[in-house]
Amino acid sequence: MANSKEIVAHILDLLSSLQGVTARAMFGGHGVYKGGLMFGLIADDVLYLKVDETNEPLFEEEGLPRFIFETKDGKQMSMAYRQAPHGGMDDPDELCEWAVTAVRAAVDAKKAKLSKKKKTAKKKTAKKKTAAKKKTAAMKKTAAKRTAKKRTAKR
Repeated sequence: MANSKEIVAHILDLLSSLQGVTARAMFGGHGVYKGGLMFGLIADDVLYLKVDETNEPLFEEEGLPRFIFETKDGKQMSMAYRQAPHGGMDDPDELCEWAVTAVRAAVDAKKAKLSKKKKTAKKKTAKKKTAAKKKTAAMKKTAAKRTAKKRTAKR
């Protein structure tokens, strides 16, 4: 899955009008980032762009395949990335149009992930509050029993 330095540099050059696009080596390939979000990956000198339910139909219409890799145990796994259009590799404007949809998909995925974390945190907080209320109620019950015993003992 190694990439040539020339291909990575060429892709970054094509995407330069998006400003701030970088590439980082990872797992034998490269991740392509904008604003800290990975919106593309380069594997075996092929660029793949992030897809979601909004932009994936555009990639499907062009017949662009998903990024598929083989796991250590021989299973094939598909990720939410599709191959960039071939024409985009010679036309920076075309590639940037496609890349913008991938950046949006990455942003939306990040928002969804953060929203899910907030919901999980709220559930945990609610559970803690419920547990605290139960503990308080149990303590009040125990205190009431002690008070009742003391009253009974005084009589």
